[in-house]
Amino acid sequence: MDNIAQRIQNRELRALARGISYIEDNHQEKQQLLSTLFPHTGRAHIIGITGSPGAGKSSLVNGLIKVWRKQGKTVGVVAVDPTSPFSGGALLGDRVRMRDHEEDEGVFIRSMGTRGSLGGLSEACKDAIRLMDASGLDIVIIETVGVGQSELDVMKVADSVTLVLYPSGGDVIQAFKAGIMEIADLFVINKADLPGVDQLKGEVEDLLHLTAEQKNWQPPILQTISTEGKGMEEVVGKLTEHKEALISSSDQTERRLNQLEDEVSRRLKERFAEEVKPFIQKELEKQISSKHAADPYEVASIVYSLWKEKQKATFQREEGEK
Repeated sequence: MDNIAQRIQNRELRALARGISYIEDNHQEKQQLLSTLFPHTGRAHIIGITGSPGAGKSSLVNGLIKVWRKQGKTVGVVAVDPTSPFSGGALLGDRVRMRDHEEDEGVFIRSMGTRGSLGGLSEACKDAIRLMDASGLDIVIIETVGVGQSELDVMKVADSVTLVLYPSGGDVIQAFKAGIMEIADLFVINKADLPGVDQLKGEVEDLLHLTAEQKNWQPPILQTISTEGKGMEEVVGKLTEHKEALISSSDQTERRLNQLEDEVSRRLKERFAEEVKPFIQKELEKQISSKHAADPYEVASIVYSLWKEKQKATFQREEGEK
């Protein structure tokens, strides 16, 4: 595993692909790999690209990669597709739209399914982003599935969040209700050759007055036609400006600390939930056998007390053995 970690640090794309596969397959040495590489993360500019289906996110990403490559920057992409609740599979079609970069050693593209995650990003996806960061890639893009409110999950991993809209999409109010307007650092009106661009821009500007009052950074609104490559340089320029603004104001450090705090809390909750599961099952069986219909609040209180008693007994036993 140390060998793979070293090869990933050396930006060997085969090793990076294998490392991500270990994460997806929940390999027994996955944790060791992640722990080894974690000290080498935090250098990449992590960009979330979100928006409703049909907004042209994949085409936009394809155009942005071309600009970054002309600048000599290396780019990693995690293209997230929804996983079928029936087959467990995912179409992973976003990669088809990025064929322009298949032979480019400076671009690494990985398609991943949500695997049932309601937040739009699976745990494997977040760990894959970390591996790409550790490999020394300059830019790491997360293109999310575009599923409304659950897209807020991208905020927990990205430094810069770009919301892609398109005329006649009818998704501005929905985005506002979902809270996405509040997390976006950049607004891109794609397919700007369609009618209704001015109206859409006006709607976004009106809603921004309600959401951006506390920010040092005022989210710009840009227009693009990704299929023709129009507006790509402007988007890259604003994303670079946002990164510089984060660094100069220490907002990037604060944002990443919040992301780490959220991740640690989430992982602790998962471990705690797994640990108390036997207590829950036992207590519910007891309630059913006694025909006592306890409410979930009472059951939760009982389970927590039982768990605390077990922890106390374990601590006292370990202290006695010293």
